[in-house]
Amino acid sequence: MNDSALYAQALPPGPVDPDTPLQLLGGMTPAEFMRDIWHQKPLLIRQAIPGIVPPVTREALFELADRDEVESRLITYFRNRWKLEQGPFAPDNLPTRKTRQWTLLVQGVNLHNSAAAELMGQFRFVPDARLDDVMISYATDGGGVGPHFDSYDVFLLQVSGRRRWRISAQADLEILPNLPLKILADFKAEDEWVLEPGDMLYLPPQYAHDGVADGECMTCSIGFRAPAYRELAGHFLAWLSETVEDNEALSGRYADPGEPATARPAQLPAGMARAVSERLQALRWSNAMVSEFIGTHLSEPKPGVEFATPAEIPLRKYGSLARSLGIVLAPGSIALYDRTHFFINGEAYEPPPELARWLRRLADRRQLTAAEVGECADLPDMMETLHHWTLEGWLQLAPQSHCNNA
Repeated sequence: MNDSALYAQALPPGPVDPDTPLQLLGGMTPAEFMRDIWHQKPLLIRQAIPGIVPPVTREALFELADRDEVESRLITYFRNRWKLEQGPFAPDNLPTRKTRQWTLLVQGVNLHNSAAAELMGQFRFVPDARLDDVMISYATDGGGVGPHFDSYDVFLLQVSGRRRWRISAQADLEILPNLPLKILADFKAEDEWVLEPGDMLYLPPQYAHDGVADGECMTCSIGFRAPAYRELAGHFLAWLSETVEDNEALSGRYADPGEPATARPAQLPAGMARAVSERLQALRWSNAMVSEFIGTHLSEPKPGVEFATPAEIPLRKYGSLARSLGIVLAPGSIALYDRTHFFINGEAYEPPPELARWLRRLADRRQLTAAEVGECADLPDMMETLHHWTLEGWLQLAPQSHCNNA
């Protein structure tokens, strides 16, 4: 059987040792970075990745921007006017490379390119629940998106050409009105650097910055999720009403026996508001329930992600292949876990401890080697579960040319 959807193109990135110094972080350990820098102050790292090669070529990036399932944006600043267009874009419809001051942004490149996925894997010292994606910005000379701020942490890695960054810790974050982009009204730079290929700048949330291409260049933005509490609360209440079927506070329907006749039919009955208020106040949830919701919610695949499903393969044959090759999570799969649950692509499971051990290893390493599959294959339901997830497109067999038994 030779089904491209069944086999991974490359092995996924594994976890990062928190206590090993990394050139990526300027010689700091991930533990030191998270303690002293993360969410606190900017950090410029010269030659974070020496000799870096762009994850994708310019032509391959343009081809990605032409796909319906890939989010892309074109930002131009022609004749002193900002313009924003949403993709997809046919390569012939993009401005020419000789035209100044335009930028192409392509989101989620790590979902479509193994080199970008490997790059993102180097930042897995931050929990996967926070790690978002790799966006690649291609810009011609003078191109940029204007001075702005992000609501999340970001690493800005220069992968080709040069880009001049100016940053500011200013408290004034007022936005110019009536523009397609959120551009700061009064940006006052405090620091300025030109980044060469391999250089990287980390910025915490709300830090004003402006990056302008010095000639043709390409920049990778490794971004992080920072969901708003209001958004999470709305999703949690919806999840609570759908999943907690035995919650007495939400059982039954509103009823109003003894309600008197009214001469004011449009007036809202006071008893209705009181009854609903009492039911809502009786709602109870635990930290474990919140953790289950967060794991389910944050493991939902990104919008537009579609899993390629392989042709049907018998369980016995699949087991033989998995034992000889190993398995990997598909690029679009998100796997998380807490003390009692394993989450994959929005689904929550409560595996027994012997299964949980292996599923957690799968989530942390995004793969199980052939030897590891062999160790856990005889556990009840293990192989059936892996087989089911593979047929869903969530798992793939390791590359056929790779030997996982070493």
